[in-house]
Amino acid sequence: MGKRKRIGILTSGGDCAGLNAAIRAVVYRAVGTYGWEVIGIRQATHGLMSHPPQVTDLGIEKVDALLTAGGTVLGTTNKGNPFAFPMPDGTVCDRTQDIIDGYYQLHLDAVIGIGGDGSMAILRKLAQHGGWNLVGIPKTIDNDVGITEHSIGFDTAVNTATEALDRLHFTAASHSRVMILEVMGRDAGHIAISAGIAGGADVILIPEIPYTVANICRKLEERQSQGKNYSLVIVSEAVRTEAGEVVSITNRLGQCRLGGIGDYLADRICDCSGAETRVTVLGHVQRGGTPSPLDRLVAAAFGVAAVDLIAEEKYDHMVTWQNRQVVSVPIAAAIAHYQAVNPEGTLVKTARGLGIYLGD
Repeated sequence: MGKRKRIGILTSGGDCAGLNAAIRAVVYRAVGTYGWEVIGIRQATHGLMSHPPQVTDLGIEKVDALLTAGGTVLGTTNKGNPFAFPMPDGTVCDRTQDIIDGYYQLHLDAVIGIGGDGSMAILRKLAQHGGWNLVGIPKTIDNDVGITEHSIGFDTAVNTATEALDRLHFTAASHSRVMILEVMGRDAGHIAISAGIAGGADVILIPEIPYTVANICRKLEERQSQGKNYSLVIVSEAVRTEAGEVVSITNRLGQCRLGGIGDYLADRICDCSGAETRVTVLGHVQRGGTPSPLDRLVAAAFGVAAVDLIAEEKYDHMVTWQNRQVVSVPIAAAIAHYQAVNPEGTLVKTARGLGIYLGD
């Protein structure tokens, strides 16, 4: 069985359902099969940046009940690039050496990082600078990490968006309205197109395919001519205006984020067609809650496979789901290109075949 290893695990970037299931699987495999020690690193790389590092010992008894728990018991962050870390005085500072020192203070043999493409890029750079042994597990509700067919969190987000469409269906019909559902999707429209097809949307708008408000209204008028007095529209937050402008919201702290495309469309659809419109923005509801069975399954398979990569000393790799099985690929290859919705792919063809307006 070899040397007793001491491995760290962290969750980085936005939270999602299924992270705890992955942590649980890592501990079960590492402790139960190999007899290793697992250290949970709190608040992603911020935990390593602290002195002493902010960590917790993870045994099977501590993770046993985590399979169905949402979020991450380790905490996470999507702020503060360690290579240009914001300081209290407004300056930025390279904190990479602090993080590298934290790794070695913990006497770790390897780290399992659970994150999206941005987190993976940062973790890989840290590993290269510090001589770490790194294995990656992909998670993102956007499902846009390259190469893998599934990322932890995506299926739960789709289920949540689909349920929202199911509920909006009845109130839309009751009031003869156009209901617009705005869902997450920073760069890619995977949530919108998957939930849109599953939830019976009449219009699906994703950033990969351009659209016109005139053609959206034409679709709505077509339904009215068929005696259908309501319509459902689902739109990814990353969809731009017809002029190609990004729609975003800036809060009082000056922080800017995507959001508002639903309201933009509602006003223009009302002007174009006269239809009464209502907008629902799901937001972080898509990240929270109990993970779906598929997300639990994927998380469990990824966690076990990641530990096995460490046992094989196959580092700088990420586990992926391909052709109904888990395989590993170099992290560099996995994050080289994000995975957008293929405009010529099966889901787009399916939506068009169902008569859904998907752009021009």
